[in-house]
Amino acid sequence: MKKSSLVAISVLLVFASLAAGAQNATFNTLDGDNDDTPRDFVAPKVFQAAGPTTASIQSTVDEYRAALGQTNNGNQTSQTSGHREINWDGGGANTTTVPVTPFNVFLNTRGAQFTTPGLGLTQAPPSGGPQGGLAALFNNPSYATIFRAFSPLRLFVPVGSNVTEGQFFLPGSNGSVQAKVTGFGAIFTDVDEPNGSGSGERHGNRHASTEIEYFNAEGRLIYSSFVPASPGDGNFSFLGIIFDDARIARVRITTGNVALGPDDGRKHDVVAMDDFFYGEPQPLFP
Repeated sequence: MKKSSLVAISVLLVFASLAAGAQNATFNTLDGDNDDTPRDFVAPKVFQAAGPTTASIQSTVDEYRAALGQTNNGNQTSQTSGHREINWDGGGANTTTVPVTPFNVFLNTRGAQFTTPGLGLTQAPPSGGPQGGLAALFNNPSYATIFRAFSPLRLFVPVGSNVTEGQFFLPGSNGSVQAKVTGFGAIFTDVDEPNGSGSGERHGNRHASTEIEYFNAEGRLIYSSFVPASPGDGNFSFLGIIFDDARIARVRITTGNVALGPDDGRKHDVVAMDDFFYGEPQPLFP
């Protein structure tokens, strides 16, 4: 065999090896700044866990909190360190909120706005409360058992869609100052479909259902990954990433392979969200 042929085969094998190593993640080799300057990609640190109980993921969630910055800044105005959390529970509230988009409850206090292409976003317990929770909202009694809250009592879901988008702003600015964060992570309940060996249906894996995509200030996808599955009713999954610097301006979350409404089963993987965690928002344009 000619030497040139051997070189060509070697190159093909290298590319095949690289493709196999990027199984469940997609990333962009442009940096998170606004100057369009390519540089060597620096992968974020990825945190993920899944299991049947809160304890199955608790240590990973706590590790992620510490990596973001140990202090939870709550509703304080803009800080230089620490992180923010949203647990949807309103101090133990069990009411079901009216679906709205944009969802601005935490826009001023914690610098996060959420939207959906569907009818709106709601906070609700799996069942019970004055309005009957998700089971009543979607007229599906099975939701009372297939979903559980990581932090009682409420979950967060889009209505009429399985897509939720999040954008960041400087806390205290009431949405007037755009921001970016070092990392974002979320807890999910009832992710049944596995990661598989590809990067989702768009990249060859038609079974994986739940995904977080991360975008920079220019709207470029800089990282995406599927959420680990834990088959079984009410089980928990967690996925979060963190970069060395603040470069995430927006996230897109796809929950399950269908909007809430139908029964969970072989064709439909319906998924709900619980706690969100993200780095302290920093000004998008210093």
